[in-house]
Amino acid sequence: MRTTLRRLLSLVVLIGTLSTVGTATAAGRDSTAPDIKDRVLAIPGMSLVEEKPYPGYRFFVLNYTQPVDHRRPSRGTFQQRLTLLHKDTSRPTVFFTSGYGLNTEPRRSEPTRITDGNQVSLEYRFFTPSRPQPADWSKLDIWQAASDQHRLFTALKGVYDRKWVATGGSKGGMTATYYERFYPRDMDAVVAYVAPNDVVEKEDSAYDRFFATVGSQECRDRLNALQREALVRREPLRKRYQEWAAAEGATFRTVGSVDKAYEAVVLDFVWAFWQYWGEQDCASVPDAATATDDAVYETIDAYSGWSFYTDQGLEPYTPYYYQAATELGSPSMRMRHLDGLSRYGYQPAHTFVPDEIPVRFKPWAMRDVDTWVRNNARRMLFVNGERDPWSAEPFRVDRGAKDSYVLTAPGANHGASIAGLSERDRDLATAKLLQWAGVAPAAVQADPERAEPLARYDARLDKRDLQREPQLRP
Repeated sequence: MRTTLRRLLSLVVLIGTLSTVGTATAAGRDSTAPDIKDRVLAIPGMSLVEEKPYPGYRFFVLNYTQPVDHRRPSRGTFQQRLTLLHKDTSRPTVFFTSGYGLNTEPRRSEPTRITDGNQVSLEYRFFTPSRPQPADWSKLDIWQAASDQHRLFTALKGVYDRKWVATGGSKGGMTATYYERFYPRDMDAVVAYVAPNDVVEKEDSAYDRFFATVGSQECRDRLNALQREALVRREPLRKRYQEWAAAEGATFRTVGSVDKAYEAVVLDFVWAFWQYWGEQDCASVPDAATATDDAVYETIDAYSGWSFYTDQGLEPYTPYYYQAATELGSPSMRMRHLDGLSRYGYQPAHTFVPDEIPVRFKPWAMRDVDTWVRNNARRMLFVNGERDPWSAEPFRVDRGAKDSYVLTAPGANHGASIAGLSERDRDLATAKLLQWAGVAPAAVQADPERAEPLARYDARLDKRDLQREPQLRP
């Protein structure tokens, strides 16, 4: 019976969607209707980089003029990149950020597909090319970044005047949460995926517990043994690493030495495996006792990436490591199976920031956000992965929060999604999102079990930009 009802609802939604598309198309042919590009470009400070065609949408790559310092707007500006995936001004708008650079190809986040909405995607300040020149790194903090979002939202709200939902995954989920903390009246809802919450920088026992219990004992032992073997064979493998670096012109000024970089890559191995792979991939990891040097070296490279802790690999992510060293915090593990072999342990985030950039950690920043979310969250949804290391320290909501939820996708890694939740949680999350966005059909309002995405799946448009970049960052 439930399957029949779902099919009937899907047919109703499809008919309604086709009708909406037809209406929008007709409106697009009305020569008296203002073109959406003209409306957006009429916003002061907005400029067009390019427009790319995509069926059923208008897609624009844009620049928006932002103050370097929102507290003192007269002291310089910079150009911040964004994209706009336009469906119709009568639809809700999803405000997406990865927390890093910007993908300038058309993409649709899961909330955008569920609500069949528009999507604004913003590049995080200080990621190239959205970096002030000269770069005053003291202006890279979570409040300044939230103020970027607030200012852009305020500018676009006159064009897109329906409901707005902030979203992002990993550091993007953190970004959406910080935006809500500082500007809680902007968004109508927030969906934050796999967003870590490092409340106390020096208390990371949650990660030790995670790695002691994740997956099967057999898989954990296999991974730990290969990681240990890479340090047992440090001398010959580090020599190979150094030869590779010399051939590639790679340098190690930021991290300090090839030995520190070597160990940092090895220590990332187990974390990277669980972040992007899983139990089903464990058999492909060679047996440490019989593996050749080549097999150990190539396996560490496949999961951790020898190139990352070079100066050339670190440079694009300097803004992240700066934030981790000043506000966000970074994880650390005890890793007792490496006792006597590890020389440096998990190196703190400031190790990966060039010496010429001053850093000072602000321990109150994450405590403030955590306290605010626990007690003041409104219409916030946190989606975590059961087997994702970054979900070991999640956001939580307490009694002071209203209509907010923390849900965990069973067996999921860092790619956790609403679609991957249990059926009950998936229905709840989908129904809530549709309600918050103001587009829930009457049937869904009456019965959340009938909730389904309003837009059909598009393999190109709905491709997750979860790049398997094997370094320790969210």
